[in-house]
Amino acid sequence: MMNAVWYHGSTEPPGRTINAAGDGLQPREAQLIQIIDPRRGDVEDDASSTKNRSLLSLFGTLLVEISLPKLVMTWFLLIVVPALMLGLAPIVASIWLHKVSGAVSYALVGLWSAILFALLVASGWVGGRWVLRHAEQSFWSLNSLAVQPCYAICREAVRHFGGHLLSAKSTDLRRSRLHAASAVVAGLLIAALALAVLAAAWPSARFVTISDLAMLSAPKQVAIIALANSVVLVSAYVAGAVLVWGVADAAMGRPRDLKAYEPVEAVSRCWRIAHLSDVHVVGERYGFRVESGRLGPRGNSRLRRVLVELESIHASTPLDAILITGDMTDAGRSPEWAEFLDAVAEHPALAGLMLMLPGNHDLNISDRANPARFDLPTSRNKALRRLRVLSAMSAIHGERVYVLDRARGRIGVSLTEALVPHIDGMAAFSHGAKGQSAHQLADLWNAVFPLVAPPRQDDGLGLILLDSNADTHFSFTNALGMISSEQVHGLDIAVAQYPRASWIIALHHHVVEYPWPTKALSERIGTALINGNWFIRRLRSLAGRAIVMHGHRHVDWIGECAGLSIVSAPSPVMEATEVCASWFYVHTFTTDPDNKLRLLRPQRVVIAGQPESEC
Repeated sequence: MMNAVWYHGSTEPPGRTINAAGDGLQPREAQLIQIIDPRRGDVEDDASSTKNRSLLSLFGTLLVEISLPKLVMTWFLLIVVPALMLGLAPIVASIWLHKVSGAVSYALVGLWSAILFALLVASGWVGGRWVLRHAEQSFWSLNSLAVQPCYAICREAVRHFGGHLLSAKSTDLRRSRLHAASAVVAGLLIAALALAVLAAAWPSARFVTISDLAMLSAPKQVAIIALANSVVLVSAYVAGAVLVWGVADAAMGRPRDLKAYEPVEAVSRCWRIAHLSDVHVVGERYGFRVESGRLGPRGNSRLRRVLVELESIHASTPLDAILITGDMTDAGRSPEWAEFLDAVAEHPALAGLMLMLPGNHDLNISDRANPARFDLPTSRNKALRRLRVLSAMSAIHGERVYVLDRARGRIGVSLTEALVPHIDGMAAFSHGAKGQSAHQLADLWNAVFPLVAPPRQDDGLGLILLDSNADTHFSFTNALGMISSEQVHGLDIAVAQYPRASWIIALHHHVVEYPWPTKALSERIGTALINGNWFIRRLRSLAGRAIVMHGHRHVDWIGECAGLSIVSAPSPVMEATEVCASWFYVHTFTTDPDNKLRLLRPQRVVIAGQPESEC
């Protein structure tokens, strides 16, 4: 058997090598010499890397390779259909009201007329609820696809370019004023644009003037009116909402670094939580990751070293939990989940402490090698990625986290119990049989979150796991996040059930921009939690009882905003070449004499890089 010796970039011909004395080429029959070391990868591994390629370059690739038929169909399903549903609601309501008003005059004439009137009212009650439900869903779908992203992009753009106008010596007061003014300016700009769009669409809109069904014989005309109605409704909402958002964001205050940690001598009891995030497991021994390409460690050896270090830490000073805030895998593929679960299975003591939640790479990467690839809304692929996440979460902590019983307004059964009725359908779907439909699986996914790990005592520490991923179908926008109002309502239910408890609120996306300058606007708008400011405002009442923990940006930052402490986790495998060190943190939480949740100084755990000779 030949011994493999790899030479990266060597110019020597295969089969010959320079001898030790350096006196010429000698044949070598027992060794294999490669001009390119395949373990180190090549330019193809950088195809989707934002660290090796600019966003402009990636966008150029997108334009060249994008599938126009799929793009048109996606726009139709995600924008046109919801707009039609929303715009048709007032048309249907006006027709129904006209028929009811006409039937009222006949209702008192005879029994059959009264029965007909009752049936008409009943059909309106049942059908109207269906129309209103779909109109509401369509409205919020358009809101998340267009309204909030436009406001967030405008606000962050103003902050980004305004920040470059400030000098390095600018006072904190000036930066705070810019932070507040940018929100108001963004609100005014978007409101003005919304009013202009409303004025343009108003002549074609009709809400209460349709008095019969004759128009339904001209579907094209109905569609035009419905779309105009939708534009008017959304524009009117935007014009008012963004002004409210702007003022609220301006009053919320600027994020700041955490001023001080709780002194150790004041600790009466504490909880130790190791915070991991963005481990981006790949499915190949020498695989590179989507974002980092060859600028990051290859394979999964770095993660395995992290787990070995955690095992040692836990044996020395026991941990209460290991929290992984998303991106367990690099693209949500089955081989990646297999590698992740195999690595965890080697450490059963750690597996019993792990809690995890989905990241954008677990759900929204359509193709690791092609940023132009995207999933149709009707595609099975995204549903499959969700199934893999649910299966992995059930395997690792299914018995230790609970779903919410919204009907009863309290914490319900465990995740494993909640999935039992769906196991056969999920398995059938994953193997290509009919099983459950993608729509049913989407409903199941939305019903699962938030997941709750309740406190062990009434005044203990609990964890709430959120899904912060926006419902995107496009690899180029895969990193955007959104917290639904339903999840926040579920969070409120869990907190109300344990009024004396403290909480770790965990999600993948960063909730606010860090208080330091950014080099590129894409850092602010390409990876953001779109409604992060709204989410922080909703959590204000928990200040002192809750700490927010997240990942996503691969950097470590501990700060506060609106009275809430926020902890960002670095990635132990990203942003570092093979020879560079990476790190993670073990956080210690305590309660002060007033029973407020506080942070002690965290333990920084460094994972050393490998010598070049071992790479």
